[in-house]
Amino acid sequence: MKYSYLTIISLILFTACGNQTEDSTQTDVTIKTTVNTLLNDWHKAASEADYKNYFDKMDRVSVFIGTDATENWTKQDFENYSKPHFDNGKAWDFKVLERNVYLSDSKKLAWFDENLDTKRGTFRGSGVLEKKENTWRIKHYVLSLPVPNEDMAEVVKITKKNDSIFRSKFN
Repeated sequence: MKYSYLTIISLILFTACGNQTEDSTQTDVTIKTTVNTLLNDWHKAASEADYKNYFDKMDRVSVFIGTDATENWTKQDFENYSKPHFDNGKAWDFKVLERNVYLSDSKKLAWFDENLDTKRGTFRGSGVLEKKENTWRIKHYVLSLPVPNEDMAEVVKITKKNDSIFRSKFN
């Protein structure tokens, strides 16, 4: 009887160890490499005006926040805005200067920040990806323009008019 219990417990432990999920067997380095590749391919698709490849990397329910305060787009809104640019073969070309990727304990969420070389200068991107059904998708992306602290007063002067028009929507 004692041996039966030990055998059963051993089989349960052996089975549990053998049924590890893909996420638990992948290393952080492997997952970060996958995320980096997806993001690099996403930026490349924009530079090649490859509409399908670009938007296929975004989740069905995702958000893209651009540099203008009015640019807070659902995926569908962002597709509508972007389609004419892609159709004209002139989307945008962002080259990654550096990127940091972070992972949740579950290894099903990743978030990142990146510095980008663009035709307008250095921009910053940040975002969140989620893994569903073994596929990573971009859920949230924010594109921003870093402003040196010593230039902030001048930038505020420049943006004050449009900022007050935008803010009037909330009063």
